[in-house]
Amino acid sequence: MTKIVIPIKSDVIDNNTADFYDFFGMTNYVSPKKVGDQLAKVQTGDTVELQIASNGGDVFAASEIYTQLKSSTAKVSAVIQGLAASAASVIAVAADDVKISPTAQIMIHKAWSTMQGNAEDLAHESQVLSGIDESIANAYEAKTGMKNSDLLNLMSKETWLGANDAVKYGFADSILTFDEKEPEKQQQALQAFAGAGTVVPKQAVTKWQALMASITANKAAPQNDNKITSQHDLRDQKLAILFGKK
Repeated sequence: MTKIVIPIKSDVIDNNTADFYDFFGMTNYVSPKKVGDQLAKVQTGDTVELQIASNGGDVFAASEIYTQLKSSTAKVSAVIQGLAASAASVIAVAADDVKISPTAQIMIHKAWSTMQGNAEDLAHESQVLSGIDESIANAYEAKTGMKNSDLLNLMSKETWLGANDAVKYGFADSILTFDEKEPEKQQQALQAFAGAGTVVPKQAVTKWQALMASITANKAAPQNDNKITSQHDLRDQKLAILFGKK
């Protein structure tokens, strides 16, 4: 019997964005593929432990991870080491048993986006976001047993739950305790919290995918001088993507 530890650290991102992160050497993230690769190792009798310290990220990626975990044959536990915010809180409640550090926090809120458009576009986006909120609340309801309406009310206020409140509301099952023989675990929780970050915009991922397609086309037609042909050009393209330049 083996315990498979899956870090839920820093950004929660979709698989396409994960390819972008890997390309730039940004390895501190969690994606459905990363979690799926670990769950694929599960054998009869194995357990899974999520170690969570994340500001959240892509709610649809979190939903996919939630479904993967709930579908696993292994017993899944979660240890909230620092912060389980937003999308990361959705992943946390997929666990059969959730423990939270006495210094940790859970943050829940309603979904948001950076939508632009006319009145009809924004009205439609409002409906989409309301549907996403309901989906998130469903996951919380399954864990906590609270009413969906009460959960939506907490989400609308952007509620932060310390360890005691997390247990009180049912988001966590117990509070971690430490003895003098386990100082390294407390240090690990502090370091994990400090590692949370901000998700790269989808526009940057789209630009990167176009860049990679251009490079592939250039390899197939090296005689075309208009294609990217040097490492210097590639570096400039990378920097342009990172800084949001065209």
